[in-house]
Amino acid sequence: MKESKGHRLIAVDLARSLALLGMVVFHFTFDLELFGHLAPGTTVTGGWAVFARLVAGSFLFLAGVSLVLAHGEGRRWPAFWRRFLRVAGAAIVVSGATLAVLPQAFIFFGILHSIALASLIGMALIFLPWPVLALLAGGVVLADRSLGFEALNPLWAVWTGLGTKVPWSMDFVPVFPWLAAFLAGMAAARVIGALGLWARLARWQPGGILRRLAWPGRHSLAIYLIHQPILMALVWAGTRLAG
Repeated sequence: MKESKGHRLIAVDLARSLALLGMVVFHFTFDLELFGHLAPGTTVTGGWAVFARLVAGSFLFLAGVSLVLAHGEGRRWPAFWRRFLRVAGAAIVVSGATLAVLPQAFIFFGILHSIALASLIGMALIFLPWPVLALLAGGVVLADRSLGFEALNPLWAVWTGLGTKVPWSMDFVPVFPWLAAFLAGMAAARVIGALGLWARLARWQPGGILRRLAWPGRHSLAIYLIHQPILMALVWAGTRLAG
């Protein structure tokens, strides 16, 4: 079952919209902390830290699902490269912008970088059966928990996630363990396909409020790029007015 512009899977778009909502909530909280309205460390401890991981994992999981939907019946390389270049280009923009604004914690390997690399890996594994994909996902988690090499701590290698230190960054989503969420999404998409559920979901084309709620999920990359500057501007303006 391919997801196309003419016949979109509204359920998948709704799932993306929900992930975007979680992202906006977390980043708004992060901005409140950044401007001193919340205690330092709020978003990296306790429930907020768990919430952040769930949000990041949901984006990677859905990216894995989408890769199988788009290429599971046959690799469509032109479409893949167009999508890959958009994501990779956006990742470079994010790195450049954060380097200019907050160089000590700039995003050198965030969620977009992770999705871009995971997509390349996913294309190599696209035709594997779901049990193998699930086992690989488990293996990634196991490797993350059991391996650590000091030689991979420098910036040129820390993106692997297999170093012994976590660098300070506004958004750090290394290959290990986050590739596991992408592979789990691929495995889930294979299972859903094997059960014939994608065809059923394709026939579900709701209107009204649900279709409007699915709109952000159809434009997730653009919303990702613009939401944080808008949120930061709003928090900054609110801070100035309150002061």
